[in-house]
Amino acid sequence: MAPRRNALGKGLGALITEPPPSHADSVDTAGRPLEIDVNQIVPNPQQPRRHFDEERLATLAESIRTQGVIEPIVVRRVADGYELIVGERRWRASLAAGLRTVPALVKDLAPRHSLEVALVENVQRQDLNPIELAHAFKTLAEGGLTQDSIGERVSLDRSTISNHLRLLELPREFQEDVERGRLTMGHAKALLQVSSPERRRHLRDRAVQRGLSVRETEELARSWSGPARAKRARVEPDASVAPIADALRDRLKTRVRIRGRASRGRIEIEFHSAEDLDRIGRLLLGG
Repeated sequence: MAPRRNALGKGLGALITEPPPSHADSVDTAGRPLEIDVNQIVPNPQQPRRHFDEERLATLAESIRTQGVIEPIVVRRVADGYELIVGERRWRASLAAGLRTVPALVKDLAPRHSLEVALVENVQRQDLNPIELAHAFKTLAEGGLTQDSIGERVSLDRSTISNHLRLLELPREFQEDVERGRLTMGHAKALLQVSSPERRRHLRDRAVQRGLSVRETEELARSWSGPARAKRARVEPDASVAPIADALRDRLKTRVRIRGRASRGRIEIEFHSAEDLDRIGRLLLGG
């Protein structure tokens, strides 16, 4: 994931504003949280977090039994009660701890704004895996936001948003490998380089079973990418083009191959991201 900037978007304080409540009993006159019946609260169907560690929930529930809920959750009013915006782990743990009520701040937010707040809160806590982030970004994009706009809200580069969305092109079982930590985002990006489904599955199996590093997976992906080709007689490289290839590698800081001979052939230059392509383009074009 690309490095985060100093502040994550405008922060939760900017996203969770204080408009006049739509109901007189939304908050008390001092703006303090209310004690709300845990059974009146329902999860947000667009909650970006999809997996909750049962062991960590049990630990949190035990803490809540003895110490109570230290940090209020955030909810918004819906027809039959309240919908969670921030704090689903605390709410789930409160249920497990047998609490009847939980402290909650009630905010007047539209559904998409609610998702943005939940996403920023989880990103700030680094609580989401890459697939959860990808689904959250997809939901925001389907709601009309551009990748640039999404990036501004969570202080991530547009290319990072794009790379996460590409993960959803992988089969569901591959996505589960990332969610469960069997593969990293780097492994997943390497798998996306392989166009053949059969080769991609074979590479995924090898990466999981043998514990390949991201670099090893990338190297195999490069060698397996593209359509299968019939074996051809090996052509000895033209020694006269080697110095040119070496000079290009030094200049462009990436892998360069010259296919063919000095009289006729082609130059292959590798890039691994939109930023890498832009960098190489500037070097080649003198920009």
